[in-house]
Amino acid sequence: MIRSYRYRLKPNVAQKMFFIKTFGCVRYIYNWALSKRIESFQNNNDDISWKDMSSMLTSLKKESDKLWLNDVSAECLQQSLIDLNSAYTNFFRRKKGFPNFKSKRNCNHYRAINSVVVDQDKCKIRLPKIGWVNFFSNRKYVGKFKSVTISMTPTMKFFISINVDDGKDVIDKPEISYDTSVGIDVGIKNFAVTSNGDVINNPKFLEKSIGRIKVLQKRLNRKTKGSNNYVKSRIKLAKEYEKITNRRNDFLHKISTNIVRENQTIIVEDLNISGLMKNHNMAKSILSASWYSFFKMLEYKCGWYGKNFITIGRFDPSSKMCECGYINDELKLSDRLWSCPNCGIVNDRDFLAAKNIKKFGLQRRNLIGYSPRVAGVELVE
Repeated sequence: MIRSYRYRLKPNVAQKMFFIKTFGCVRYIYNWALSKRIESFQNNNDDISWKDMSSMLTSLKKESDKLWLNDVSAECLQQSLIDLNSAYTNFFRRKKGFPNFKSKRNCNHYRAINSVVVDQDKCKIRLPKIGWVNFFSNRKYVGKFKSVTISMTPTMKFFISINVDDGKDVIDKPEISYDTSVGIDVGIKNFAVTSNGDVINNPKFLEKSIGRIKVLQKRLNRKTKGSNNYVKSRIKLAKEYEKITNRRNDFLHKISTNIVRENQTIIVEDLNISGLMKNHNMAKSILSASWYSFFKMLEYKCGWYGKNFITIGRFDPSSKMCECGYINDELKLSDRLWSCPNCGIVNDRDFLAAKNIKKFGLQRRNLIGYSPRVAGVELVE
């Protein structure tokens, strides 16, 4: 099983400049290769293979105005071509979207596989063309080294992510049962409500810090772009956003780990988060909640601990269906409590959704029988 361990680097000034230069070279090669492949496809309706791109890169590095590409590791440049080839191939296989050109804001990382040596006892790592770099170590990784990714945050902090194969086989998952399963409904007012009745409050880290962010943003707008004061103000603003991100990730990791350890089967709803973000009245709150990251954490942690992870369809009436089977199609988003006209029960929207998510997930695995009734008429599925 592949696992990743993240450490913060302690580079000196020269090493920082080398990292920044490598980020720029990797980004340039990626964009150059992507433009060549797009041009070839538009003009000749043909694609350029990775081997041909590798040969073209060798010729590019020999040009007089491109000699600066030789200052960085050739492996990192070749790895960017491999990453582009994977993204390009996945697009035509209809797995993901078309690869985009990378900018300075979102491409401050590169990968290395060969010529990397990690000394965990001395907390050092040797990278190609840069030598030994110190890093902070709070734990040691166990397993066979696979690759390393060097990245930089907007606050000029450098990190390494070491991927290792721990040699452990995939844990056999237990049988799915009703008693050991839990349905989770996420929201804005309450971050999550489980079918067991647990309510997790939304910490709203972004909303609590929005005042400070507005002040720092106004100070940044008053500075001359490109000046030293502009750089200082930008870093202050980036640090504030970094604090929010760290708090949110800490909260999500603690909640997801606790849920996975206490339950054998976790059932969630496949939400169209990108579609919900188009509602400008709710976009900021949805972005602050980070539902997508929460679901991803639940999914890969279920793989770690050998638990079951089930998703139900986004069009299932989880919050509109009463326990008796009646579906309230006239339910509005503002209605948090609603009374069923069929049985008279007053339903809490979030708790009812969590119970229905669990019910739909187990029903699709043929573990429970279910025959809903709409307006008193029994339907058989």
